[in-house]
Amino acid sequence: MLPLGQIRQLFLEYDDPRHLERPEAFDPDAARECFARLVSVLEERFGSSCTSGLAQDASFYGVIDVPAGATGLGRPLRAAMSNFGTYFVTARGVVDESAPGSEAALTQELVSWLDDVCTAVGCTFVPAELLRERYDGPSLLEAHRDEELIAVLVAAGEVTDGEDEVESDVGVAYWSDRYFAYM
Repeated sequence: MLPLGQIRQLFLEYDDPRHLERPEAFDPDAARECFARLVSVLEERFGSSCTSGLAQDASFYGVIDVPAGATGLGRPLRAAMSNFGTYFVTARGVVDESAPGSEAALTQELVSWLDDVCTAVGCTFVPAELLRERYDGPSLLEAHRDEELIAVLVAAGEVTDGEDEVESDVGVAYWSDRYFAYM
């Protein structure tokens, strides 16, 4: 696996604030081929019960879902491929749709295997811990717009800084918001 510092550098290198959904030089044929190879390898390991879907209006290309019965982990697995980098890829155990999931549900053997798969198909595996780091790139993300909205509401007297509706995470973005979210 690439050192975390090197992946952070790649995050910054590929972060283009003018192109939130996909980079300017995005190659749809190369992305389609890479994603198809990921789907194929996951199906080889987990069976044809895997499902995949493409994203629209998002910074990620698509997701591959592996049902709990096929993972051997006791919960489903979701892998996602970003439109950015040499296609950043991440995976997590799915708790439910409202919970972010956890790499704790993934065994070290599975993480190593996923990293090897990504290397083989030309992607960069990104551990979930990096995606939970605060975003410090140049793009204006949805979380930043939330911060602007709260400031407008406070200025208009609709809410005050101390009200419960003004959460501490308002205005905070994470790297997952940049490369694996709807825009």
